[in-house]
Amino acid sequence: MNRIKQLFQTKSNDILSIYFTAGYPALNDTMPVLTALQESGVDLVEIGIPFSDPVADGETIQRSSQQALDNGMTLKLLFEQLEKMRESITIPVLLMGYLNPVLQFGVESFCAKCQEIGVDGLILPDMPLDVFEEECKPIFERHGLINVFLITPQTTDARIHQVDQQSDGFIYMVSSASVTGAKTGISEEQEDYFQRIARMKLRNHCLIGFGISTHDTFQKATLHASGAIIGSAFVKAVSDTTDLTTTISDFVLRIRKE
Repeated sequence: MNRIKQLFQTKSNDILSIYFTAGYPALNDTMPVLTALQESGVDLVEIGIPFSDPVADGETIQRSSQQALDNGMTLKLLFEQLEKMRESITIPVLLMGYLNPVLQFGVESFCAKCQEIGVDGLILPDMPLDVFEEECKPIFERHGLINVFLITPQTTDARIHQVDQQSDGFIYMVSSASVTGAKTGISEEQEDYFQRIARMKLRNHCLIGFGISTHDTFQKATLHASGAIIGSAFVKAVSDTTDLTTTISDFVLRIRKE
């Protein structure tokens, strides 16, 4: 069974997913960061594929992506770095990025490589629902990959039900109409949105992302969803560290209990 499905079968709340950019802060930090996150007890990891023209990322992740590209990171190199990850990594791993590099690599070849190295799912924010359904879904399924869609406060109920039908892992609930980046607190408007989604009783679990950065925001998000995703705050934390393992362990501990 896919590791994402296994996770949600055994745990339905307080799930912590961490996003980090491949090849950042240094080119060869991808596996060390992934290993430290697993050792720190995170439930799920999203590895960002650096891309020169992101549409959903805020300043922190944009900067890390550009630095990773400047470091020499490529999709081919990322696959090489992750080639033996399943010798030590047991938690679910997703790749998150944009459709253009996947199309350049070739969708079939990309998915085959993901299956070969043990990637469990993909998050491609600019993947249209109809393109996935008509063209990519059979390829993803053939290679055992779960595709994760994003919804926002502006997504209609009808569209959310469509996403729920086409999903088979979890749904990424974008917390607000903005790009990624740490915010302070959860607004009343966001709480209304979280409650609206909870009332819909979707068949898939939901994880809340964008603006989750502290123990308090993580706890509030998990009141309304199965868990939360932290990206920018984590990327910022590892930006200037001289001790990745300790920094990562301390960061996860602060999120879990302050």
